[in-house]
Amino acid sequence: MSDETFGRLLREARQRAVLTLEGLAEDSGVSVRAISDMERGRSLPRPSTLSELMDALALDETERRRLVQASKARTHQVPRQLPPDLATFRGREETLRAVRGLTEQADGRANHVVIAAVGGMAGVGKSALAVHVAHQVAERFPDGQLYVNLRGFEESARPLEPGEALGGFLRALGVPSSDIPPGTRERSALFRERTGSRQLIVVLDNAHDAEQVTPLLPAAGCLSLITSRNQLFALAAREGAALVSLDVWTQEEALVALAARTGDDRCRAEPDAAAELVELCGYLPLAVAVAGAQLSGSPQVSLSSAVRELRQDRPRLDALAGDDGQADLRAVFSWSYRVLGPETARFFRYLAAHPGPAVSAEAAASLAGVEMPVARQRLRELTTASLLSRDAEGRYVMHDLIRVYAAELMEQEEDDRTGAEIRLLDYLRHNAYSAGRFVSRFPSEAVDTPAPGVMHVAIDDREEGLDWFRREEPAVATVLRAVRDPRLLRHRVNLTLEWVGYNAVAGRWAEEVSASRIGLEAALALDDPIAVARTGAHLARALVETGQLNEVDEPIGVMLGQLERLPTEHQVRVERNVGFLRGRQQRHEEALEHTRRSLAIARRLSRSDEVARTLIGVGFCLAMLGKHQEAIATCEEAVPMLREMKDRSGEASVWDAIGLAQQRLGRLHDAVTSYEKSLRLIEEVHDDYLRAETLDHLGSALLELGDHAQARAHWMRAAELLTGLRVPRAAALRAKAEAAPPESVPAAVRAPAS
Repeated sequence: MSDETFGRLLREARQRAVLTLEGLAEDSGVSVRAISDMERGRSLPRPSTLSELMDALALDETERRRLVQASKARTHQVPRQLPPDLATFRGREETLRAVRGLTEQADGRANHVVIAAVGGMAGVGKSALAVHVAHQVAERFPDGQLYVNLRGFEESARPLEPGEALGGFLRALGVPSSDIPPGTRERSALFRERTGSRQLIVVLDNAHDAEQVTPLLPAAGCLSLITSRNQLFALAAREGAALVSLDVWTQEEALVALAARTGDDRCRAEPDAAAELVELCGYLPLAVAVAGAQLSGSPQVSLSSAVRELRQDRPRLDALAGDDGQADLRAVFSWSYRVLGPETARFFRYLAAHPGPAVSAEAAASLAGVEMPVARQRLRELTTASLLSRDAEGRYVMHDLIRVYAAELMEQEEDDRTGAEIRLLDYLRHNAYSAGRFVSRFPSEAVDTPAPGVMHVAIDDREEGLDWFRREEPAVATVLRAVRDPRLLRHRVNLTLEWVGYNAVAGRWAEEVSASRIGLEAALALDDPIAVARTGAHLARALVETGQLNEVDEPIGVMLGQLERLPTEHQVRVERNVGFLRGRQQRHEEALEHTRRSLAIARRLSRSDEVARTLIGVGFCLAMLGKHQEAIATCEEAVPMLREMKDRSGEASVWDAIGLAQQRLGRLHDAVTSYEKSLRLIEEVHDDYLRAETLDHLGSALLELGDHAQARAHWMRAAELLTGLRVPRAAALRAKAEAAPPESVPAAVRAPAS
């Protein structure tokens, strides 16, 4: 779709709502000019802007999907990832002058990275300062701004891995996913390469330590602004970062900031109360901001009344207490909370059960067990009350300290936290099942009925499925780590198993290692041999694909330890999986032993599908052990079964195995024919992993035939595919391609004797 298509849909929706441009601007908070540019096809909105427009137009889910799809047809743009600057930003003049002075050094001719690292306690305004500076100097950095929350100090989540952050940066700079390397070091090198000719601002917010930050530093000539609760002394020593320590406001700064939110007249009318109010807030910017926001929305509340509430003796949020113990953030947060309607207050409390840094509207609806229109209204009310904010993707962000407050309220009100967590787990599992039908190359077992109140997302094609998975990627990892209730062990196992297919397709092998470890731990706690076997197999496979072959023995031992407790059909799969894994470890005799056991069990069960799949593994093992004729005969036995089952992936694998045996017998032309049959079948199933394997084998056969150019081309293509899947073996294939002789042998020399 074009920009004009989006503009037409937006204009029609506005006209149906009987709104003028000015009316829509007033309801949505988006400027008249911006809406006009969109309707005329001159621009497309960010996700957060689009959400505001759709909320204001009160669109139903079908209309929202049409607009979202139309908005995706974007032309290439420089990244603009900065969060909005605060209109109420005040003070910090001395610090601003110091940081702006550093930016003068980043003029495109600098031979070093210019780094300013802002440190200070939680809530002191580090992020606001960094974002404010970035907006002020943005015009001097024409190639855009990158921003990431590194989640360095979130209670319920681990800090963001540098590799994951680099993946987001590289995609924002236009690097296709297939070209993003799997390792953090390689991603960091590519990031520096891509920023080498650009003038960018990079904001690294909420960093944990220098080790997390260092891989994310751009090339010379760019500006890096970093915030952390720690003073990053190691970054200063190694990278020459300028350390900026941010303390609480002075009384004067706090009063100016309070007046900016409540109005000068109210502060002048009650100067003593205003002074005591900011003192009770500990001059902490976050506390003053929340107090001011609530007072601005409640003009009938006097500053003296607010002061009396803060004086009351009640439990405190110790993490945000000032040095004198006078800043009571619970009281400050309560002002925003108590003006909420009962249902919105309940919705707010349930959001505390989401452990991630940002929550999608659909996940939020599931947490609270409400319909989407209701959820969108509640989210808008909470955003207006400054209890939530929006990120660049339109998701909803709850500050970690506000989440602590909401969690305490949830406990006090005796809300059903476990029920909310079940709905969240079911949301992530059942929609993964729906999306996986279009995305995953692994067959998924049918899922049970989700808990009442779980939001179902309409997913009709592969792209929509991938979009959903990408949107919830950060959430699922955090949820698996954070949900520890022993009553939810089964839900954790099920969620782990449902995301395996996407992780494999997207090459998220490192993430799969973490997830499957959690799933295996839960399965062992449940003492469920089938779940142990399945999660153990996925963990072992992920370890193989990340090159950790020495660690594969442990999950293999766990799987085999459950063998006698398993139903017979699962014994077939365990033995076959262990055979595959031993083959990857180059332990081919053991691999053959396990696959033959699997085959014997499958034959006893008269399961032709299991027999056919296991024959492929037996054939590969025989070929690797030099028993080539037996390998071919074994694989040929499987071909008619696989065709009858219409198992194109299995048939592709069996022709690849036949080709391998033929090649080792010296029947090179027959091998090439078999490999090409395999590749034609792979086209039907879109299996990049199997395609890469077969291209590797085909390349080696062509090299033996003297066709060096084609061999190199196939190896390079295989390396590209495995790089896209983040498989370390891609490097070996690329090296093999580069080492191939440049000249091919003439065709006449290659032709077989007649």
